[in-house]
Amino acid sequence: MSDVEGVRLQKVLAAAGVASRRVVEEMIVAGRIRINGVVVTELGRRIDPESDLVDVDGTAVQLDQTKRYVILNKPTGVVSSMRDDRGRPDLRPFVEPYPERLFNVGRLDAETSGLLVLTNDGDLAHVLAHPSFGVTKVYIAKVEGRVAPATIQRLLTGVELEDGPISADKARLLSRSTEGTGSLVELTLHSGRNRIVRRMMAEVGHPVVELVRRQFGPLHLGTLPAGKSRELTKVERGALLTLARGATASEHLET
Repeated sequence: MSDVEGVRLQKVLAAAGVASRRVVEEMIVAGRIRINGVVVTELGRRIDPESDLVDVDGTAVQLDQTKRYVILNKPTGVVSSMRDDRGRPDLRPFVEPYPERLFNVGRLDAETSGLLVLTNDGDLAHVLAHPSFGVTKVYIAKVEGRVAPATIQRLLTGVELEDGPISADKARLLSRSTEGTGSLVELTLHSGRNRIVRRMMAEVGHPVVELVRRQFGPLHLGTLPAGKSRELTKVERGALLTLARGATASEHLET
């Protein structure tokens, strides 16, 4: 692209909400901005917002304003589908407020509540959903029985399921009832296998009573009530896009 083509970097980043044009100019001079991985320091630089990737202090900037990123706290009883062929409650009511055609990234089974990402960004969805990229998810499971430290260690070491061995990236006991009737366990996994938390806990003798996904990559459910959704903040979008670009770059290096 020649120097006379494209849009001035300061204008693009100001429109993206990074900072005022004057502050962006100071960032450029300070070497804090990269285009396609290369630091730029010239103030007259122009870019193509549709194809160039820009980051500030190592955090990706969303330039394509047609992309939307939404967090939903999926309630129990709702299937992770835009149209369920069995007539069960699905995700359509939660995407209706948004003009774009959004779809869910990955799935949560009907009995599981918690963080589900809705977007129209197919490239990002691929990185988040595919287990080869190792994006972690954090679950809180209320399970039957009194979970022992040895059981937590077994989850970390690995258990054998019908579709192969699996181990948690992290596991910890949050609480257990004095009567021994139930425990709360936090599991961190990057596996995309179906109903994996429920199957792991059943295998170690503690069937799941309730299950919620609290975290997906850099995104946290926070205090978002069940059945409610919100758009990602600028910081969250930056963290998510940075993760996706880093994973994609690693994939290209390996191929």
